Amino acid sequence: MARLTLEFPEDQYCYSTQLTVRVTDINGANHLGNDSMISMISEARARFLYEFGIRETDEDGTGIIVTDLATTYRAEAHARDQLLFEVGVMDFNRYGGDITFRITRPADGTLVAMAKSGFVFFDYRQSKAVPMPDAFSAKFPKVNRLD
Repeated sequence: MARLTLEFPEDQYCYSTQLTVRVTDINGANHLGNDSMISMISEARARFLYEFGIRETDEDGTGIIVTDLATTYRAEAHARDQLLFEVGVMDFNRYGGDITFRITRPADGTLVAMAKSGFVFFDYRQSKAVPMPDAFSAKFPKVNRLD
């Protein structure tokens, strides 16, 4: 089976946040577990959206829904490691795009993981994808468009 490779343009990262690996994030092999990494990526995504004034769900029932997540691991992380999550966006289309993540350990400069989370705007009341609001795309003028 072919290995997944994730590489993202440097100029698309527009936010960063640090998270600490908790003891409860450690799996049986004594390193950060996949399930905990997914939770940390979700937290970094939520912080990113909040920083840019984007609500995950508006009063009108429209929100952002995750469509896929791909993660490649490059190194282990352990309890109490501080991890830097650099977050960006790319590949906008009519309905959504990708949120990208580069996760490093600043203490030694190690690349721990790369991730991409696809998203679309979704009307939860009508249960269907809706076009990306202009106000959202206007926050990220440098992002490439696929349509």
